[in-house]
Amino acid sequence: MTAKSMMPYVEGNSAIRAMFEEGARLAAEYGKENVYDFSLGNPSVPAPDAVNEAIREILDEEDPLLVHGYNQSNSGYEDVRTIVAEHLNKLHGTSFTAGNIVMTVGAASGLNVAIKTLVDPGEEILAFAPYFVEYGNYAANHGASLRAVPADTVTFQPNLEAMEEMISEKTRAVIINSPNNPTGVVYSKDTIQKLAKILEEKQEEFGTDIYIISDEPYRELAYDGVEVPYVTNFYDNTVVGYSWSKSLSLPGERIGYLVFPSEMADFENAIQAANIANRVLGYVNAPSLIQRVAARCIDCKADVDVYDNNRKTLYNGLVDAGYECAYPEGAFYLFVKSPIDDDVEFCAMAKKHNILVVPGKSFACPGFVRMAYCVSHDTIVRSIPAFKALMDEIKGE
Repeated sequence: MTAKSMMPYVEGNSAIRAMFEEGARLAAEYGKENVYDFSLGNPSVPAPDAVNEAIREILDEEDPLLVHGYNQSNSGYEDVRTIVAEHLNKLHGTSFTAGNIVMTVGAASGLNVAIKTLVDPGEEILAFAPYFVEYGNYAANHGASLRAVPADTVTFQPNLEAMEEMISEKTRAVIINSPNNPTGVVYSKDTIQKLAKILEEKQEEFGTDIYIISDEPYRELAYDGVEVPYVTNFYDNTVVGYSWSKSLSLPGERIGYLVFPSEMADFENAIQAANIANRVLGYVNAPSLIQRVAARCIDCKADVDVYDNNRKTLYNGLVDAGYECAYPEGAFYLFVKSPIDDDVEFCAMAKKHNILVVPGKSFACPGFVRMAYCVSHDTIVRSIPAFKALMDEIKGE
C-alpha cells in the first residue's frame, strides 16, 4: 500500500506538469502547430555549441575513472568549485573559495539540501506569493511548514510589511526567487536592502538565526540592462541556490550549486551539514561529467535574445487584446490577470482555444495565470488571434 504520507502529494500533483501532459494530448489531436502550450518552463533555446564540445573533449582528454567516478568530496570536485567561486568573485565582488561551494543535482536538490541543513522540523519558512509551486513540498519534505506572504499584486515586489508581521521565533528561513517565477519581476536593490534590515532586526529581537535562501536559476535571464542584486553582499545569513538549467539550457542534466558565505552564522557546521545532507538525501554528489562541463563553460550562456524577443511579442500582443499583466524584467514568464475572477475556470476556457496556461492558484496567487514564453516565436505569433478570440468570448462579443 502506498505510504499515507505521500497521498497529499499525489492529490496535489503539479498543475504545471498536468497541463504539459494535456498539451501533448491536444497536439496529437489537433496538430502541434495548432496548440499554444505556455505551461512548462522548458528552455526552447538549445545549449551553446561549447557544451557539446566540452563533453567530447572531457571524454577524450580526462581520466574516465575521474569523469565517471564518485567525487572525493560530497561537495563536488574541488577544481570545479574553485572555478565557480572565482567566477562569482569576478561578477559580484565577493571573496568565495571552493570551501563555500556545494555542487548540487540542479536547483531543486540544492533547495532541499539547504532546507535540510538549516531548518528543523516544526520550524517555518516564509515565501513571497506568487512563488514556485514546489516550495511547499520541499519544506514538507523536512518537517517544516511553508507560510505564504500575501502578494503585492501591483508591483509584485516582496510584500515586506506583511512579511515583517509574520516573522516569529519559529521563522528559520525566507525563500526569495529573482528573477521571479512566475512573474518575471526582478527584486530591486532597494527591496533586498529593506528585506535584510528587517531580518537583522528580527534576529536580534528573537535571538535566532533567520536565513535567506535565494533561488536563482534565472539570474542570467534579465533584460533591458536590469541589475539582479547578489544577495550575499547585503545579508550574511544567505544561501544562494543556482542552476545551469536555464542559462545553459541544460534542465535535463540536473547541475547546479549552493553558496554558503563564510560570514553566515555557524558556517563550519553548516557547510559540513550540507555535505552530509547531499549524501543522506540520496544525491551523493552532483553528476560528475556535467560538473566538469559546467566548469569549462563557466562563461558561456544560451542566446537570451530569443526570449527577449518572445517577451516583447507576447506582452504587446496580449495588451493589445485587452489583457493586463506585469511587464517582466527577467526569466521567461508572464503573469497575466485573469479576465474573470476564477483563474482555474479561465484556464479551462483557454484550453477550448488550444491555449494552455497555468492558474495563479498554483503559485499561491489566485486571479492570475502564468504563461511560459520559452516557446518558438512562431507559436507566440500564431497564438495571438486565439487569445483575442478568447477575450471576445469572455466579453460576449
